[in-house]
Amino acid sequence: MNIKNHPCFNANACKSWGRVHLPVAPRCNIQCNFCNRKFDCVNESRPGVCSSILSPFQAMEYLKRVMTRKKNISVVGIAGPGDPFANPEETLKTIEMINKEYPEMLLCLASNGLNLPDYLDDIAKFNVSHVSITINAIDLAISEKIYSWVRFGKRSLAPGKGAGLLLEKQMESVAGLKERGIIVKVNTIVLPGINDHHVTDIAREMARMGVDLLNCMPYYPNEGSNFSHLAEPSREEIVRIQTDAQKYIPQMKHCRRCRADAVGILGEEPDKVLVDSLKECASMEETPEMEIENPARPYVAVATREGVLVNQHLGEATELAIYDISEEELVLVETRSVPKPGGPGARWHTVAELLRDCHLILVSGVGETPRKVLTEEGFEILMVNGLIQEVIDAVKSKQNINHLIKRAPLDCNAECSGAGMGCM
Repeated sequence: MNIKNHPCFNANACKSWGRVHLPVAPRCNIQCNFCNRKFDCVNESRPGVCSSILSPFQAMEYLKRVMTRKKNISVVGIAGPGDPFANPEETLKTIEMINKEYPEMLLCLASNGLNLPDYLDDIAKFNVSHVSITINAIDLAISEKIYSWVRFGKRSLAPGKGAGLLLEKQMESVAGLKERGIIVKVNTIVLPGINDHHVTDIAREMARMGVDLLNCMPYYPNEGSNFSHLAEPSREEIVRIQTDAQKYIPQMKHCRRCRADAVGILGEEPDKVLVDSLKECASMEETPEMEIENPARPYVAVATREGVLVNQHLGEATELAIYDISEEELVLVETRSVPKPGGPGARWHTVAELLRDCHLILVSGVGETPRKVLTEEGFEILMVNGLIQEVIDAVKSKQNINHLIKRAPLDCNAECSGAGMGCM
């Protein structure tokens, strides 16, 4: 596959070659004042939105269906709906699998650059050829107006410190990518009255750093965002900005502000068959045939009453048994206390931090809120009944466990009573 077949980086390719974005990265590590990811319409085209979130394995099933239906896909990308490197495990697992199954495909990532420096060698190893980084300012006084907060590691930073750290990491990302021979595009959201006068400065600096392409993206008003009062820049204003910027760096002028689940040729109408396929894949039960072990997170958390059976609803568990399944023999590492019920969702974010070394959670039941939060935090959840040893043996040996899966519907509108009626 020739790199000239990338429809975003090459305007001549965009009418013949298509792309597919796999939405495997739901979490984001910065809050932009122009962004609101809560709203999604299938006919709405803008970054940060998608109709479904996929695990890496669901993404591969969806990709297979896309490749069967669309014969002109040249690029597989990850562009959110959050940031790929706020979800590094899901991102790296997905690109590793793509590189193995579809070595002819161009691999592309879009990031804000905050966490990217830690993964430069990984993305080079998996043959990622194109990376887009969103850089909206190189002047800290302007950056402070654009971001509400920046989360780095476990620290949430206010706009001042956060903007400084973000810019430092973005510059490190650009330099590191170019050192590794990766093609780099910078996306700059043009925000009227905020950074529209500053784009030429960005263009000049990016050209100095060897960036290949600059995409001046007009701000799209998002209801509920801090900048929702701003008007979208006119076409004439964007042309003027592009004309000034292209004195220093080539411009992308055919951007369609793609969604995180975009598929096909730029600008074409959504394919209803693939929209339905995306939703079907997102609801797939991940069976042991889909390898779910993660070497970086070797443990499994189990909701159990007596330490023998998987027989407890997650919402009623006061502690979880933690097992190491990386060795031949199953090893009980410890039990960990679970926070008591609090505000909706808050409890489960705390649980996610508590279980960072686990990749799988076995329960007899789980409500919609914990399922959503923990899935978005990168955990696989299996709702099963049976002996702990039997279930884990089946998972490790990739046996079919359909006979153990519990499929009873749950009503999560009530606080858990121990009868599988819900979680808070």
